[in-house]
Amino acid sequence: MKVKTSITLSKDVLRAIDERAEVKNRSEFIETALRAFLTQVIRNERNARDLRLINDRADALNREALDVLDFQVKL
Repeated sequence: MKVKTSITLSKDVLRAIDERAEVKNRSEFIETALRAFLTQVIRNERNARDLRLINDRADALNREALDVLDFQVKL
């Protein structure tokens, strides 16, 4: 379902949209751009969360890796 909203854009941004929105209307162009932007924001948030988890567990992961390597050397 689409909801009508109003936004204010600078003239140069609107001109750039109009120059590139040849196939789509402004609304479709802006929605596509916002979806791409939000996808990237969500990906960045997920990556930051994953990095925090890895860093929080780094010492334990490194100890485990060293144990595995030590075991392999003994074989």
